[in-house]
Amino acid sequence: MKTNILMTALLVASLGLTTVTFAQDGKFAKTHPRRDQVNDRLARQNKRIHNEVKEGDMTKKQAASLHKDDRQIRKEERAMASQNGGHITKQEQKTLNQQQNKVSKQIGK
Repeated sequence: MKTNILMTALLVASLGLTTVTFAQDGKFAKTHPRRDQVNDRLARQNKRIHNEVKEGDMTKKQAASLHKDDRQIRKEERAMASQNGGHITKQEQKTLNQQQNKVSKQIGK
C-alpha cells in the first residue's frame, strides 16, 4: 500500500516537472536569439517606414508595399520556427536577413 502511494506521488511529481519543462521551452522558443534578431529588425524597419511617410519622403502606397514585404518575411519566420520546434536555424536567419536587406535598401531612397 505504501509502495503504491509512493509510486503515485513520484509519478505525479514527474508529470509536474515535465509540464514545467515544456512551458519553459515554449517561452524560450518565442524569445530565441535568432528569432529575436529577425523580429527586432522587422520592428525597426516598420518604424523607419512610418517615419519616412510622416516626413513625406515616402508615399502611403510605397509604405504599404514595404509593409507587405515585411509581413511576408514575418510569416516565413513563423513558418520556419514552427518546423523547428520554435527555433530558426542559422541558415534560415541568414535567408530572412537577406530578404530584410532588400526591404531596408528601399527605405529612405
